[in-house]
Amino acid sequence: MGGEGARPVSECLASVRAAVAGAAREVNRDPTAIRIIAVTKGFPAERAAEAVRAGLADLGENYVQEARRKRSAVAPPARWHLIGGLQRNKVRAAVGLFDVVQTVDGEPLAELLASEAARAGRRLAVLLQVNTTGEGARRGLSPEGVEPVARTVLGLRALVLEGLMTIALPGGDARACFRTLAEVRKHVETCLGVELPHLSMGMSDDFRVAVEEGATLLRLGRALFGARGAAAGRPGSSAGGEGS
Repeated sequence: MGGEGARPVSECLASVRAAVAGAAREVNRDPTAIRIIAVTKGFPAERAAEAVRAGLADLGENYVQEARRKRSAVAPPARWHLIGGLQRNKVRAAVGLFDVVQTVDGEPLAELLASEAARAGRRLAVLLQVNTTGEGARRGLSPEGVEPVARTVLGLRALVLEGLMTIALPGGDARACFRTLAEVRKHVETCLGVELPHLSMGMSDDFRVAVEEGATLLRLGRALFGARGAAAGRPGSSAGGEGS
């Protein structure tokens, strides 16, 4: 089922859930309030289907083309999350494929998504991606730039703003990144009088810290599926980025 030498996803998921529960108990959180997104980038459709059979309802992909190939091969119910950067010329396809776009990084993209969602007659769930690392070259809104973009998104009837997303700097201070995201959410909720239910933060190397800092969505690939093959390292890949 999982391929020669690969642990079944069900076994890996049991280990991950135990770790999530342990981290949640340390800070008096309810583990059932934390959802695991299986990041299937670089893994075949059979592994994505295995994750759904193991009880995971959320799948994450970085690329529109890869999601298109897999989605028809994975039986429902699954909620598909786009967790990689979205090129403007892929917006229409993304709206047709994904239930959630986690990487909205500005008003132009939000407005394009809203236009396409309205054309398709649907409301699309989105998260704002925030650069909490302090590195200007990394994708995402600055913490100070989140409030005005959130205000714009809240005014777009075809979008539903569900929260914020961030990627910690590999080898850096993940806890500081996650605390910043939680602080930004609190600020936006207070200033705009809204509830943002989700903080998408934490990957295979730092998800325990993310749970301790309030994550509600964990983006896990290697922790569930093992190491990726060569496909994840092709040009344009963000292996180890949005979900790992």
